[in-house]
Amino acid sequence: MATDEEFYIITPKDLEDIKDSISTQDLPSAINAIKEYLKQQDLVELNIGVTGESGSGKSTFLNAFRGLGDEDEGSAETGPVETTMEPEAYLHPKYKNVKVWDLPGIGTPNFKADEYLKRVQFERYDFFIIIASDRFRECHTQLAKEIMRMGKTFYFVRSKIDSSIDAEKRKKSFDQKKTLDTIRGDCENGLREIGIEDPVVFLISGFELSKYDFNQLQERMEEELPQHKRRVLLLALPNITLEINEKKKKALEENIGKVALVPAFLATVPVPGLSVAADLAIVKREIETYYNTFGLDDPSLQRLCETSGKTIEELKSLMKSPLRGGINLASILSLLGSVFLFGAENAVEYVVSLIPILGSVVAGGMSYMTVSTMLKRALNDIAEDARNVLIASVGTAV
Repeated sequence: MATDEEFYIITPKDLEDIKDSISTQDLPSAINAIKEYLKQQDLVELNIGVTGESGSGKSTFLNAFRGLGDEDEGSAETGPVETTMEPEAYLHPKYKNVKVWDLPGIGTPNFKADEYLKRVQFERYDFFIIIASDRFRECHTQLAKEIMRMGKTFYFVRSKIDSSIDAEKRKKSFDQKKTLDTIRGDCENGLREIGIEDPVVFLISGFELSKYDFNQLQERMEEELPQHKRRVLLLALPNITLEINEKKKKALEENIGKVALVPAFLATVPVPGLSVAADLAIVKREIETYYNTFGLDDPSLQRLCETSGKTIEELKSLMKSPLRGGINLASILSLLGSVFLFGAENAVEYVVSLIPILGSVVAGGMSYMTVSTMLKRALNDIAEDARNVLIASVGTAV
Protein backbone atom coordinates (compact mmCIF):
# COMPACT_ATOMS: atom_id res chain seq x y z
CA MET A 1 0.00 0.00 0.00
CA ALA A 2 1.17 3.55 -0.67
CA THR A 3 2.76 5.36 2.24
CA ASP A 4 1.60 8.72 3.57
CA GLU A 5 4.29 10.46 1.57
CA GLU A 6 3.29 8.78 -1.68
CA PHE A 7 -0.20 10.13 -1.98
CA TYR A 8 -2.15 13.15 -0.87
CA ILE A 9 -3.56 12.56 2.61
CA ILE A 10 -7.16 13.64 3.07
CA THR A 11 -7.33 16.04 5.99
CA PRO A 12 -10.25 16.22 8.45
CA LYS A 13 -11.26 19.49 6.82
CA ASP A 14 -11.31 17.81 3.39
CA LEU A 15 -13.60 15.14 4.82
CA GLU A 16 -15.97 17.72 6.25
CA ASP A 17 -16.04 19.56 2.91
CA ILE A 18 -16.92 16.36 1.09
CA LYS A 19 -19.60 15.32 3.59
CA ASP A 20 -21.18 18.77 3.70
CA SER A 21 -21.27 19.05 -0.07
CA ILE A 22 -22.94 15.67 -0.53
CA SER A 23 -25.31 15.79 2.42
CA THR A 24 -26.62 19.33 1.92
CA GLN A 25 -26.79 19.47 -1.88
CA ASP A 26 -27.34 17.25 -4.87
CA LEU A 27 -24.18 16.32 -6.77
CA PRO A 28 -24.59 18.84 -9.64
CA SER A 29 -25.04 21.62 -7.10
CA ALA A 30 -22.04 20.43 -5.10
CA ILE A 31 -19.88 20.36 -8.23
CA ASN A 32 -20.99 23.85 -9.23
CA ALA A 33 -20.37 25.16 -5.71
CA ILE A 34 -16.79 23.89 -5.72
CA LYS A 35 -16.14 25.22 -9.23
CA GLU A 36 -17.54 28.60 -8.22
CA TYR A 37 -15.34 28.67 -5.12
CA LEU A 38 -12.21 28.00 -7.18
CA LYS A 39 -13.25 30.59 -9.75
CA GLN A 40 -13.91 33.28 -7.15
CA GLN A 41 -10.60 32.51 -5.45
CA ASP A 42 -8.82 33.46 -8.67
CA LEU A 43 -10.81 36.70 -8.95
CA VAL A 44 -9.78 38.14 -5.58
CA GLU A 45 -8.10 41.47 -6.33
CA LEU A 46 -4.96 42.81 -4.71
CA ASN A 47 -4.20 46.51 -5.22
CA ILE A 48 -0.86 47.91 -4.07
CA GLY A 49 -0.11 51.63 -4.16
CA VAL A 50 3.57 52.59 -4.59
CA THR A 51 4.56 56.20 -4.04
CA GLY A 52 7.61 58.34 -3.26
CA GLU A 53 9.53 61.33 -4.47
CA SER A 54 10.78 61.76 -8.04
CA GLY A 55 13.76 59.52 -8.73
CA SER A 56 13.21 57.37 -5.63
CA GLY A 57 13.12 54.14 -7.64
CA LYS A 58 9.42 53.41 -7.24
CA SER A 59 8.93 52.41 -10.88
CA THR A 60 11.89 50.02 -10.73
CA PHE A 61 10.47 48.55 -7.53
CA LEU A 62 7.02 47.92 -8.96
CA ASN A 63 8.58 46.30 -12.03
CA ALA A 64 10.74 44.01 -9.88
CA PHE A 65 7.78 43.19 -7.65
CA ARG A 66 5.99 41.86 -10.74
CA GLY A 67 9.05 39.90 -11.86
CA LEU A 68 9.91 42.29 -14.71
CA GLY A 69 12.98 44.27 -15.71
CA ASP A 70 12.76 47.98 -16.49
CA GLU A 71 12.84 47.31 -20.24
CA ASP A 72 10.48 44.34 -20.38
CA GLU A 73 7.13 44.55 -22.10
CA GLY A 74 4.53 45.90 -19.68
CA SER A 75 7.08 47.55 -17.39
CA ALA A 76 6.59 50.98 -15.85
CA GLU A 77 8.61 53.83 -17.29
CA THR A 78 11.65 54.73 -15.20
CA GLY A 79 13.82 57.85 -15.12
CA PRO A 80 15.33 60.61 -12.99
CA VAL A 81 12.28 62.84 -13.30
CA GLU A 82 8.67 62.20 -12.32
CA THR A 83 6.89 60.35 -15.12
CA THR A 84 3.62 59.62 -13.29
CA MET A 85 1.00 62.37 -13.29
CA GLU A 86 -2.04 60.23 -12.43
CA PRO A 87 -2.32 56.80 -10.74
CA GLU A 88 -1.46 54.12 -13.27
CA ALA A 89 -2.19 50.44 -12.70
CA TYR A 90 0.33 47.84 -13.88
CA LEU A 91 -1.07 44.34 -14.08
CA HIS A 92 0.91 41.37 -12.94
CA PRO A 93 1.99 39.46 -16.08
CA LYS A 94 0.52 36.17 -14.76
CA TYR A 95 -2.15 37.26 -12.29
CA LYS A 96 -4.36 39.92 -13.80
CA ASN A 97 -6.18 40.30 -10.48
CA VAL A 98 -2.99 41.78 -8.99
CA LYS A 99 -2.47 45.47 -9.74
CA VAL A 100 0.57 47.45 -8.64
CA TRP A 101 -0.17 51.16 -8.91
CA ASP A 102 2.47 53.75 -9.78
CA LEU A 103 1.25 56.79 -7.88
CA PRO A 104 2.26 60.42 -8.53
CA GLY A 105 5.32 61.71 -6.67
CA ILE A 106 4.86 63.35 -3.29
CA GLY A 107 7.82 65.72 -3.11
CA THR A 108 6.14 68.92 -4.31
CA PRO A 109 6.43 72.09 -2.13
CA ASN A 110 2.67 72.33 -1.59
CA PHE A 111 2.10 68.65 -0.86
CA LYS A 112 -0.98 67.95 1.27
CA ALA A 113 -1.47 64.33 2.28
CA ASP A 114 -5.26 64.40 2.60
CA GLU A 115 -5.73 65.95 -0.82
CA TYR A 116 -3.20 63.54 -2.33
CA LEU A 117 -4.98 60.44 -0.99
CA LYS A 118 -8.32 61.73 -2.20
CA ARG A 119 -6.83 62.37 -5.63
CA VAL A 120 -5.39 58.83 -5.95
CA GLN A 121 -8.62 57.25 -4.57
CA PHE A 122 -7.01 55.79 -1.45
CA GLU A 123 -9.90 53.41 -0.74
CA ARG A 124 -9.03 51.07 -3.61
CA TYR A 125 -5.60 50.07 -2.26
CA ASP A 126 -5.02 47.17 0.11
CA PHE A 127 -1.83 48.84 1.34
CA PHE A 128 0.72 51.49 0.38
CA ILE A 129 4.48 51.30 -0.06
CA ILE A 130 6.24 54.62 0.60
CA ILE A 131 9.67 54.73 -1.03
CA ALA A 132 12.65 57.01 -0.38
CA SER A 133 16.12 56.73 -1.89
CA ASP A 134 17.88 58.60 0.95
CA ARG A 135 16.42 60.19 4.12
CA PHE A 136 12.68 60.19 4.66
CA ARG A 137 11.22 63.69 4.66
CA GLU A 138 8.23 65.47 6.07
CA CYS A 139 6.09 64.62 3.04
CA HIS A 140 6.61 60.90 3.78
CA THR A 141 5.51 61.40 7.38
CA GLN A 142 2.46 63.45 6.42
CA LEU A 143 1.36 60.73 4.04
CA ALA A 144 1.97 57.91 6.54
CA LYS A 145 -0.06 59.66 9.25
CA GLU A 146 -2.95 60.35 6.89
CA ILE A 147 -2.93 56.73 5.68
CA MET A 148 -3.10 55.56 9.32
CA ARG A 149 -5.91 58.01 10.06
CA MET A 150 -7.90 56.51 7.20
CA GLY A 151 -7.41 52.97 8.48
CA LYS A 152 -5.01 51.72 5.83
CA THR A 153 -1.61 50.02 6.05
CA PHE A 154 1.70 51.37 4.74
CA TYR A 155 5.34 50.27 4.61
CA PHE A 156 8.45 52.46 4.52
CA VAL A 157 10.98 51.24 1.94
CA ARG A 158 14.48 52.68 1.62
CA SER A 159 15.43 51.95 -1.99
CA LYS A 160 18.67 51.82 -4.00
CA ILE A 161 20.52 49.96 -1.26
CA ASP A 162 22.81 48.41 -3.88
CA SER A 163 24.08 51.90 -4.79
CA SER A 164 24.65 52.76 -1.13
CA ILE A 165 26.59 49.55 -0.56
CA ASP A 166 28.72 50.12 -3.68
CA ALA A 167 29.62 53.61 -2.45
CA GLU A 168 30.65 52.31 0.98
CA LYS A 169 32.75 49.49 -0.46
CA ARG A 170 35.44 52.01 -1.37
CA LYS A 171 36.26 52.39 2.32
CA LYS A 172 38.91 50.10 3.83
CA SER A 173 36.78 49.60 6.94
CA PHE A 174 33.73 48.46 4.93
CA ASP A 175 31.45 46.03 6.76
CA GLN A 176 28.18 45.31 4.99
CA LYS A 177 26.15 44.48 8.09
CA LYS A 178 27.31 47.61 9.88
CA THR A 179 26.57 49.66 6.76
CA LEU A 180 23.03 48.29 6.52
CA ASP A 181 22.44 48.82 10.25
CA THR A 182 23.67 52.40 9.92
CA ILE A 183 21.37 53.13 6.96
CA ARG A 184 18.40 51.55 8.73
CA GLY A 185 19.10 53.41 11.96
CA ASP A 186 19.50 56.71 10.12
CA CYS A 187 16.14 56.24 8.39
CA GLU A 188 14.36 55.23 11.59
CA ASN A 189 15.85 58.13 13.57
CA GLY A 190 14.90 60.55 10.82
CA LEU A 191 11.30 59.29 10.92
CA ARG A 192 11.16 59.62 14.70
CA GLU A 193 12.35 63.20 14.43
CA ILE A 194 9.48 64.07 12.12
CA GLY A 195 6.73 62.37 14.08
CA ILE A 196 6.66 58.57 13.53
CA GLU A 197 6.89 56.86 16.95
CA ASP A 198 7.97 53.27 16.12
CA PRO A 199 9.14 53.28 12.50
CA VAL A 200 10.04 50.09 10.65
CA VAL A 201 12.11 50.59 7.49
CA PHE A 202 12.76 47.90 4.88
CA LEU A 203 16.00 48.18 2.90
CA ILE A 204 15.44 47.15 -0.72
CA SER A 205 17.28 47.05 -4.04
CA GLY A 206 14.98 47.02 -7.05
CA PHE A 207 17.76 45.42 -9.10
CA GLU A 208 18.56 42.74 -6.49
CA LEU A 209 15.18 42.13 -4.92
CA SER A 210 16.18 38.82 -3.29
CA LYS A 211 18.76 40.59 -1.11
CA TYR A 212 18.46 42.71 2.02
CA ASP A 213 14.96 43.09 3.55
CA PHE A 214 12.58 41.85 0.88
CA ASN A 215 11.79 38.64 2.78
CA GLN A 216 10.93 40.63 5.90
CA LEU A 217 8.75 42.97 3.85
CA GLN A 218 6.76 40.18 2.23
CA GLU A 219 6.33 38.44 5.59
CA ARG A 220 4.94 41.63 7.12
CA MET A 221 2.57 42.18 4.20
CA GLU A 222 1.42 38.56 4.40
CA GLU A 223 0.75 38.80 8.15
CA GLU A 224 -1.29 41.98 7.85
CA LEU A 225 -3.43 41.08 4.84
CA PRO A 226 -6.84 39.39 5.23
CA GLN A 227 -6.53 35.63 4.81
CA HIS A 228 -8.24 35.48 1.41
CA LYS A 229 -5.70 37.97 0.01
CA ARG A 230 -2.60 36.29 1.43
CA ARG A 231 -2.78 33.53 -1.16
CA VAL A 232 -3.01 36.11 -3.96
CA LEU A 233 0.09 37.88 -2.66
CA LEU A 234 2.12 34.67 -2.25
CA LEU A 235 1.35 33.38 -5.74
CA ALA A 236 2.11 36.76 -7.34
CA LEU A 237 5.46 37.32 -5.61
CA PRO A 238 8.53 36.69 -7.77
CA ASN A 239 10.14 33.37 -6.80
CA ILE A 240 13.42 34.87 -5.62
CA THR A 241 14.08 33.30 -2.20
CA LEU A 242 13.81 29.80 -0.78
CA GLU A 243 11.34 31.08 1.82
CA ILE A 244 8.99 32.36 -0.89
CA ASN A 245 9.44 29.11 -2.83
CA GLU A 246 8.26 27.09 0.19
CA LYS A 247 5.34 29.41 0.92
CA LYS A 248 4.14 29.20 -2.67
CA LYS A 249 4.19 25.42 -2.40
CA LYS A 250 2.08 25.44 0.77
CA ALA A 251 -0.42 27.90 -0.71
CA LEU A 252 -0.91 25.76 -3.82
CA GLU A 253 -1.09 22.56 -1.75
CA GLU A 254 -4.11 23.88 0.14
CA ASN A 255 -6.21 23.72 -3.03
CA ILE A 256 -5.42 20.14 -4.02
CA GLY A 257 -8.26 18.58 -2.04
CA LYS A 258 -10.89 20.91 -3.49
CA VAL A 259 -9.64 20.57 -7.07
CA ALA A 260 -9.76 16.77 -6.77
CA LEU A 261 -13.38 16.83 -5.57
CA VAL A 262 -14.70 17.91 -8.97
CA PRO A 263 -13.67 14.80 -10.96
CA ALA A 264 -14.50 12.66 -7.90
CA PHE A 265 -18.11 13.85 -7.95
CA LEU A 266 -18.28 13.46 -11.71
CA ALA A 267 -16.99 9.89 -11.52
CA THR A 268 -20.23 7.93 -11.65
CA VAL A 269 -19.03 5.22 -14.05
CA PRO A 270 -17.58 2.36 -11.95
CA VAL A 271 -14.41 1.97 -14.04
CA PRO A 272 -11.33 2.95 -12.02
CA GLY A 273 -9.46 5.83 -13.58
CA LEU A 274 -11.96 6.52 -16.36
CA SER A 275 -13.22 9.75 -14.84
CA VAL A 276 -9.64 10.96 -14.37
CA ALA A 277 -8.90 10.45 -18.05
CA ALA A 278 -12.05 12.43 -18.87
CA ASP A 279 -10.95 15.26 -16.58
CA LEU A 280 -7.29 15.57 -17.53
CA ALA A 281 -8.00 19.18 -18.42
CA ILE A 282 -8.48 19.94 -14.72
CA VAL A 283 -5.12 18.38 -13.87
CA LYS A 284 -3.39 20.08 -16.80
CA ARG A 285 -4.70 23.51 -15.86
CA GLU A 286 -3.62 23.11 -12.23
CA ILE A 287 -0.11 21.93 -13.17
CA GLU A 288 0.26 24.86 -15.57
CA THR A 289 -0.56 27.12 -12.64
CA TYR A 290 2.28 25.50 -10.68
CA TYR A 291 4.77 26.13 -13.48
CA ASN A 292 3.73 29.75 -13.89
CA THR A 293 3.67 30.44 -10.16
CA PHE A 294 7.20 29.09 -9.67
CA GLY A 295 8.52 30.89 -12.76
CA LEU A 296 9.45 27.73 -14.70
CA ASP A 297 7.62 28.75 -17.87
CA ASP A 298 9.88 29.70 -20.78
CA PRO A 299 9.37 33.51 -20.63
CA SER A 300 10.23 33.55 -16.91
CA LEU A 301 13.27 31.32 -17.40
CA GLN A 302 14.46 33.58 -20.21
CA ARG A 303 14.27 36.64 -17.95
CA LEU A 304 16.19 34.71 -15.31
CA CYS A 305 18.89 33.89 -17.86
CA GLU A 306 19.34 37.58 -18.63
CA THR A 307 19.99 38.43 -14.99
CA SER A 308 21.94 35.32 -13.95
CA GLY A 309 24.16 34.80 -16.99
CA LYS A 310 22.97 31.20 -17.28
CA THR A 311 21.60 29.70 -20.48
CA ILE A 312 18.08 28.32 -20.62
CA GLU A 313 19.58 24.89 -21.35
CA GLU A 314 21.64 25.07 -18.14
CA LEU A 315 18.58 25.93 -16.08
CA LYS A 316 16.40 23.27 -17.68
CA SER A 317 19.08 20.64 -17.08
CA LEU A 318 18.45 21.12 -13.35
CA MET A 319 14.78 20.26 -13.70
CA LYS A 320 13.99 16.61 -12.95
CA SER A 321 10.20 16.61 -13.03
CA PRO A 322 8.69 14.23 -15.62
CA LEU A 323 6.72 17.28 -16.81
CA ARG A 324 9.84 19.34 -17.60
CA GLY A 325 9.58 18.54 -21.31
CA GLY A 326 6.13 20.09 -21.52
CA ILE A 327 2.70 19.77 -19.95
CA ASN A 328 0.80 17.69 -22.47
CA LEU A 329 -1.43 14.64 -22.64
CA ALA A 330 1.50 12.21 -22.86
CA SER A 331 3.36 13.59 -19.82
CA ILE A 332 0.19 13.73 -17.71
CA LEU A 333 -0.78 10.19 -18.66
CA SER A 334 2.72 9.12 -17.71
CA LEU A 335 2.22 10.76 -14.34
CA LEU A 336 -1.17 9.05 -14.05
CA GLY A 337 0.40 5.67 -14.79
CA SER A 338 2.98 6.11 -12.04
CA VAL A 339 0.23 6.87 -9.56
CA PHE A 340 -1.47 3.55 -10.24
CA LEU A 341 1.71 1.69 -9.33
CA PHE A 342 1.17 2.60 -5.68
CA GLY A 343 -1.54 0.22 -4.44
CA ALA A 344 -4.56 1.68 -6.20
CA GLU A 345 -7.07 -0.79 -4.78
CA ASN A 346 -5.98 -0.10 -1.22
CA ALA A 347 -6.28 3.61 -1.92
CA VAL A 348 -9.92 3.13 -2.96
CA GLU A 349 -10.67 1.16 0.20
CA TYR A 350 -8.98 3.84 2.27
CA VAL A 351 -11.09 6.65 0.81
CA VAL A 352 -14.38 4.75 0.96
CA SER A 353 -13.70 3.75 4.57
CA LEU A 354 -13.24 7.39 5.49
CA ILE A 355 -16.22 8.61 3.50
CA PRO A 356 -18.93 5.91 3.67
CA ILE A 357 -21.44 8.37 2.27
CA LEU A 358 -19.82 7.86 -1.15
CA GLY A 359 -21.37 4.42 -1.02
CA SER A 360 -20.97 2.49 -4.21
CA VAL A 361 -19.31 5.34 -6.13
CA VAL A 362 -15.99 3.53 -6.00
CA ALA A 363 -14.79 5.34 -9.07
CA GLY A 364 -15.35 8.58 -7.19
CA GLY A 365 -13.04 7.45 -4.43
CA MET A 366 -10.49 6.30 -6.95
CA SER A 367 -10.70 9.55 -8.85
CA TYR A 368 -10.27 11.67 -5.75
CA MET A 369 -7.22 9.73 -4.59
CA THR A 370 -5.69 9.56 -8.06
CA VAL A 371 -6.07 13.26 -8.88
CA SER A 372 -4.89 14.25 -5.40
CA THR A 373 -1.83 12.03 -5.71
CA MET A 374 -1.00 13.30 -9.18
CA LEU A 375 -1.23 16.93 -8.16
CA LYS A 376 0.72 16.46 -4.94
CA ARG A 377 3.51 14.64 -6.77
CA ALA A 378 3.58 17.22 -9.58
CA LEU A 379 3.68 20.10 -7.07
CA ASN A 380 6.51 18.50 -5.07
CA ASP A 381 8.56 17.90 -8.22
CA ILE A 382 7.96 21.39 -9.64
CA ALA A 383 8.73 23.12 -6.33
CA GLU A 384 11.97 21.15 -6.10
CA ASP A 385 12.88 22.10 -9.67
CA ALA A 386 12.20 25.75 -8.86
CA ARG A 387 14.39 25.48 -5.77
CA ASN A 388 17.30 24.05 -7.77
CA VAL A 389 16.94 26.67 -10.51
CA LEU A 390 16.82 29.45 -7.91
CA ILE A 391 19.96 28.29 -6.12
CA ALA A 392 21.85 27.89 -9.42
CA SER A 393 20.77 31.31 -10.70
CA VAL A 394 22.08 33.20 -7.68
CA GLY A 395 25.05 30.94 -6.97
CA THR A 396 24.13 30.24 -3.35
CA ALA A 397 21.32 29.00 -1.12
CA VAL A 398 19.33 32.21 -0.78
